[in-house]
Amino acid sequence: MKKLVILISGRGSNMEAIVRACASDGWPARVAAVIANRPDAAGLTFAASHGIATAVVDHRQFPDRDSFDAALAEQIDAFAPDLVLLAGFMRVLTARFVDHYAGRMLNVHPSLLPSFAGLKTHQQALDAGVRFHGASVHFVTSQLDHGPIVAQSAVPVVAGDTAETLAARVLTTEHIIYPRAARWFVEGRLALDGLRVTLTPPEPQWLFAGHPAGEGA
Repeated sequence: MKKLVILISGRGSNMEAIVRACASDGWPARVAAVIANRPDAAGLTFAASHGIATAVVDHRQFPDRDSFDAALAEQIDAFAPDLVLLAGFMRVLTARFVDHYAGRMLNVHPSLLPSFAGLKTHQQALDAGVRFHGASVHFVTSQLDHGPIVAQSAVPVVAGDTAETLAARVLTTEHIIYPRAARWFVEGRLALDGLRVTLTPPEPQWLFAGHPAGEGA
């Protein structure tokens, strides 16, 4: 049975979705720990209430990113995870940290990568006038918000949208595609070929809002 460690900074709604899916769908895995970089992260309460070990590595207690990342990696490795999942973890990670978990760390980013990396992605999408926006689950690399894409979701941008309404619509799809991608990993179905991710046996690696994955456009 594979072990998962999830990193959060706040509420951790994607963490909640993964925890619930892992339990309800009978994954060959368990969430071994939820670790936050903020002691007031609300998601810690949810994790503890579900019998999951929690820990805090407060980035404000470290003089630089290297020392924080070293302490964070030590805490993660204490749980010997097969997969590390970033779920709203609002810290830029060093290349050394990322390399340590190469091929076994996933992130969900609220845009259709490679478009709109970084912060304020929903406002970026509105400012660009795109007709579709979405989310991407990807393997983490040292290049911020890049890396081989495992799954993507798309939602329409509609008249009157604000960054907040668009964010809410995208988040709903994140809660579908992120658990799905994590399950594929723990089932041993993902393979990396350069920047491409192969899923075996194949199934749709995308989701259009309002339609089950693989149905409709």
